[in-house]
Amino acid sequence: MWLFAFHSFLYRTARQAVIWAAVFLFALVLAFTVANAQYGRPAKVSKGPRALGLLQLAANGKAHLIPIAIMVDGKFYDAAAYKASPVPMALQPETVYEALRTGISQGIFTISDARNSNDKWIADGTWVPAGAAPAKSTHTAEAAPVLGDNDAPPVLRRPSSEKPNSENKPPESKPAESKSQSAPPTSPPAIASGTATSAPPPAGEIPAPEDKDHPVLRRGIPARTTQPKKVEAPANQPPAPAAKAKFTGATGAVQLIPAVSDADGADPRPYAYDAKPEQMQEFRKKMLALAVVELRARARQIGSAAAESVAPARAARGQHRPATEPKLQPNFEDVQLRVFDLSNSNEPILVLTANARLLRHSTEPVTPDLQYFITLAAHSDINGDLRKLFSSVTDTGHLDVIPRMELIDAVDADGDGRGDLLFRRISDAGSAFAIYRVTSDQLWPLFERTPSGP
Repeated sequence: MWLFAFHSFLYRTARQAVIWAAVFLFALVLAFTVANAQYGRPAKVSKGPRALGLLQLAANGKAHLIPIAIMVDGKFYDAAAYKASPVPMALQPETVYEALRTGISQGIFTISDARNSNDKWIADGTWVPAGAAPAKSTHTAEAAPVLGDNDAPPVLRRPSSEKPNSENKPPESKPAESKSQSAPPTSPPAIASGTATSAPPPAGEIPAPEDKDHPVLRRGIPARTTQPKKVEAPANQPPAPAAKAKFTGATGAVQLIPAVSDADGADPRPYAYDAKPEQMQEFRKKMLALAVVELRARARQIGSAAAESVAPARAARGQHRPATEPKLQPNFEDVQLRVFDLSNSNEPILVLTANARLLRHSTEPVTPDLQYFITLAAHSDINGDLRKLFSSVTDTGHLDVIPRMELIDAVDADGDGRGDLLFRRISDAGSAFAIYRVTSDQLWPLFERTPSGP
């Protein structure tokens, strides 16, 4: 009998434990759902249009904007040609661009006019650096109305150029008849209604387009430009190096900063990865080791093509290619390593650009006139191992076929909150820009143009 009671007690205890476990699991799922609804909302995504340009900022403070791409309904178009009638939509006057260096706002650029030189569009405008004092209002204290003791209409103070009243009294009022004779006729005030008013727009403002469905970029007035939101960079991250270029007429080099114009979209955030100095040294060592492999593979490819072209002549002379050749050692120059956190997941994306010459011995170049250019992108996993995402190796003898890749910066090109990589592709024919989305195993092109022009 006692054994049966003991089994019944165990059965009831186990049943209660299962019930309480189910209740606890349900409460946990409910709490997670509520928390996710409150804090896990999806990021604000731009519906477009969203224009991307490159700001050329000179040392003297003058700025110009080069159009790159414009996204409309999720598709990218050439910003220099989209809705050009004749000025492209991305370069319309009063369009506001926010310059972002690795996701951190550097200031506001407002277009004043655009010009086309040698089939290349460029915009001039007003540059306001981040943190600069806003433009002062044209209104002064002297223009404030002064009310009298009676119910008479307010009277403005005299301008400072006029002689003030010696007795500091308001001017005497004149009869209405003489006032009506001397005062010029004024236009009647505009009457607000459910449609548009007949009054002209205020000075300096641009009237709304007739087509209400016509997409517009971020608009504004230089004198009323609002300051961008301040975004702090990671504490241990050094300032991002600015891409530089030289152009005629500028004193020194100019900074190249990506700039975005969008009336909507996600708020900017920094895309730099917070890496310690010793971690950066480890990244550099691993990326250079990977670059050596890519350069040797390219050298073998070039060497094989050259060997095939001279093989018949060698065979006629009775010469043969040696079975084994010493490994070539690259001599790197102008090495630049950038580390990004593009998806806010603390996963480093590494991009290395460098020039190199291949040496057969310690100081003897294989081909003294041949210089290599390498651009390499990789992902570092949780164990520190690198996974190659992209590799571009070219040389001075093949720039007509393979352009070299120059990294500009990371920028949110489509307004989804994730960072993308902006490159400039340079060849013998000219230069053009390209935007790539970083995926788990490769760089996916969002926008590419064929290099052309000077």
